[in-house]
Amino acid sequence: MTNENHQFETVLVHLRDLQRQCERRFMHTESSFLNEEEQAAARKEFPESGLIRYEGGYPDAMKKKVIFLRDEEDDLCDIVCLKASIDQRFKGITHRDVLGALMSLQIDRHSFGDFWIEQDRIYLYTSQQMGRFLCDNLVRISSLNVSFEMTDEHPSQVFRTKKIKAVIASERADAIVAALAHCSRNEAKQMIRSGKVQFNHVTLVDVDEVCDNNVTISIRGTGRFKYLGASGKTRKDRITAEFLQSI
Repeated sequence: MTNENHQFETVLVHLRDLQRQCERRFMHTESSFLNEEEQAAARKEFPESGLIRYEGGYPDAMKKKVIFLRDEEDDLCDIVCLKASIDQRFKGITHRDVLGALMSLQIDRHSFGDFWIEQDRIYLYTSQQMGRFLCDNLVRISSLNVSFEMTDEHPSQVFRTKKIKAVIASERADAIVAALAHCSRNEAKQMIRSGKVQFNHVTLVDVDEVCDNNVTISIRGTGRFKYLGASGKTRKDRITAEFLQSI
């Protein structure tokens, strides 16, 4: 079993236990925050339904919890949003600085969700219990003093993208990866076989898998794209394809 598969199996074992607790005790249970790859593995066994929700604090959150509900009227969720005002006139901080400050508190990455810097503020999603801890203990990031507080706001992170076009021989995975990574088809096949490519956050295995519209394509070392579909054909009968590239 690969390390990745072991990681996913550990997540699934935990989710099975949470679901059993919910059913046996008729109680609301929640997982920790899962990244997109873990969510993709979880959704195969625990698809979203009236009794299972995926929540990250806002609709398009990247990291989300799996929530097992007592009944379809159960709307409990312990996710809170923290906000800190910052003055970056003399010292700018980055996403890496915030992550480093969290790691210095020996906090597991699964205990918090999305966070980002927006002009003069930092927003961070976490659980109520962890939120209280962070408000008391996360007081410095890089050389800046910060003060977090819980807010009733639930802002959404804005993900910047740009539309690009590429000429592809077909909608096969190796053809699309070759176009996006600016490499040969053989090099693209090797990237796929080396586990460097994901479709919808799942590591790609087959080099000839067909890419459907709206699939998210992640290529290690190149970036993330969403395939919007074919927009036409060239004179040599190749496909003009459109993508949204994350920037």
